Amino acid sequence: MNTSPSTTLQQLLSALSDRPEVTVPRAQLFFKSSLTALSHAMEDQLLSMEEEHPLVIATFQQERFYRQEARRYERIAGRTEQLYIMAAPETEFSNRSGIYETVAFGADDPLTQEWNLIVIGEHYASCLVCEERLNLPSKAEENLHIDPSRRFEGIWTFDREVSCTAAELLLAQVEAYRPELKEKIAAARQQLQQPVSKAGKGADPGPFAQRLVTHLQAGQYKLLKAYKSIATKERQERLANLMTRTIRQSLNVEEVLQVAVAELGQTQDGCRCLIYACGDGDRKVTLEHEYLSEGVSSLAGKTWQLENNQLFSKTVAEEQSVYIDSVANDLRVQGNKYLKKWASDASIESWLMVPLTHQGKLLGMLELHYCGSDQQAETKGKGAVKQAKPLKSKRTMSSAWAKEDLVLIEAIAPQISVALIQARAYADLEKLNQQLSALEETRYNLTAIVGHELRTPLSTVKVCLESLASEPDMPLEMRQVMVDTAVTDAERLRRLVEDFLTLSRLESGRVTLMPDVCPIDECVSLALSNTTVRKAAQGKLPTIKNTVSESLPPVIADSEWMVEVIAKLLDNACKFTDASGTITLKAKPVKQMLQVTISDTGRGIAPELLERIFERFYQEEGALRRTAGGTGLGLSICRQIVANLGGEIWAESKGSEKGTSIHFTLPLAKQKPSATPSKRKKAVA
Repeated sequence: MNTSPSTTLQQLLSALSDRPEVTVPRAQLFFKSSLTALSHAMEDQLLSMEEEHPLVIATFQQERFYRQEARRYERIAGRTEQLYIMAAPETEFSNRSGIYETVAFGADDPLTQEWNLIVIGEHYASCLVCEERLNLPSKAEENLHIDPSRRFEGIWTFDREVSCTAAELLLAQVEAYRPELKEKIAAARQQLQQPVSKAGKGADPGPFAQRLVTHLQAGQYKLLKAYKSIATKERQERLANLMTRTIRQSLNVEEVLQVAVAELGQTQDGCRCLIYACGDGDRKVTLEHEYLSEGVSSLAGKTWQLENNQLFSKTVAEEQSVYIDSVANDLRVQGNKYLKKWASDASIESWLMVPLTHQGKLLGMLELHYCGSDQQAETKGKGAVKQAKPLKSKRTMSSAWAKEDLVLIEAIAPQISVALIQARAYADLEKLNQQLSALEETRYNLTAIVGHELRTPLSTVKVCLESLASEPDMPLEMRQVMVDTAVTDAERLRRLVEDFLTLSRLESGRVTLMPDVCPIDECVSLALSNTTVRKAAQGKLPTIKNTVSESLPPVIADSEWMVEVIAKLLDNACKFTDASGTITLKAKPVKQMLQVTISDTGRGIAPELLERIFERFYQEEGALRRTAGGTGLGLSICRQIVANLGGEIWAESKGSEKGTSIHFTLPLAKQKPSATPSKRKKAVA
């Protein structure tokens, strides 16, 4: 790979300077638009001629520039096998052989700053070798450095000797990046050494192309002259348009205000710009969004009194801007102690207030300040307070508010207001969408559960009863099986309906909990016995280890509901744990709470789903393709009960097949329990 820092143009001019028989062309200035037109003219000339197998080498600074011309080079590839395309890769461009050879050079290669096109045929030769001029003439032209006016310096000629020398230099670059093309490149070099045939002569596009380039160059210089004459105004309007476009693209209120205050402050070259949200009846507001120029003290975080503020009241009442060229000579400020002190503390010399309204409703206020040279700013470090340097504003205080500036600001203010309305409306719509999405998911899950959990046991009960009714001679053993099956599924239906009613009552507040002092070990024992009896009939249970100590301090809870919570958590653990697995119950005091943990070695839960499992009807596998039964209401009921008792519930899991731990907390009691859980009753309103 070529690591030489010199460009192809520099190498070419150096090589030609040692050959007195060759007239060295003079380098000239080109713009990108000129080079584009010139390159197209060379390529079109090649396609229109009857040249056989010409050598064509083209370099592109970046892959994206090559993609714009890919179709054109596909046509050229039909005329020759010696076609080499070089570019710096960005996405898919790489070294490969197809209908032509592509060469990907490094991002630090000088070719990234060049524009080269070489065409050498039997009767025709031309070359365009340029390098981009990256140093702009002056700071004032920085904003004029747009794509069509990018500048290049180089040579363009039909001289065959110059073209062949340039081709040799670029072929060396191709060989350095693609050494496997050595034989093909050798054939290209032999083609360069062949004498020019006198049998025919290719058309010379010089006069046409020269006129084209001259016209483009003259037009480009005229554009530059026009740009310079309107540079200041264009900069202001472009920055204002950028600010407007940016705030319209954002739907975050805080971001809208921050972008607006920064862009407007810079555009107007102000010392301080403030934008704050407020309403007609607000008495005060805390300033948050602020733009400051160097050496100006900040007002962010301070409270701005709006009540009895003459400037604010006038702005709101008239829905018009209030601007003050000289605060020191304005009676409204000097006659109000608060405004006078505020202006003095903030060193405001010129003041502008613009209301942000929409359909007659005040949404906020825009303020722009120009400050005096006596502005002071506190500087941290060694406790010192240093006076800021005098502010250098492009404006004079006697003409702080030019007419065109006021027009521009007042034109932008309604757009800021619209952006605020959009952002607030979007925030409200987002909340509604989330609620609708939750309702839709609940509706879908409810439909699926009703269709599966109700239909399946009902169908079983129906089949059993029909069999008993239609088969009077059925053996006694079979009749007993049918009855047991119907009873089991009827019980399943009862529990399903009970879960629906329980959750509904808990969420609607129709359940009255009766918290009392109760021992957690007794609640665990009762829940464990209930689960063991109920699950034993369904098959072998996983091993359940109860490590909850009797010496644990009691908790404040409704014992009956507490047994319900632990039983449902145990049922859930049994459902997703194989018979060979283990379920462990633990409890420990944590600060002023007792933390109960039910861990299993079952299938586990993905980390991103740990919070969702407590949602109503949620099932990890989906309502229609789960392998474990249930309504998906158990954990929702547990969360509601624990929350009503003043505790928290959460889940932990390391992932699939790594088990799950459900934790919940309850407040500790300061006295002994008054009754056992078995003697307590639920109170349902």
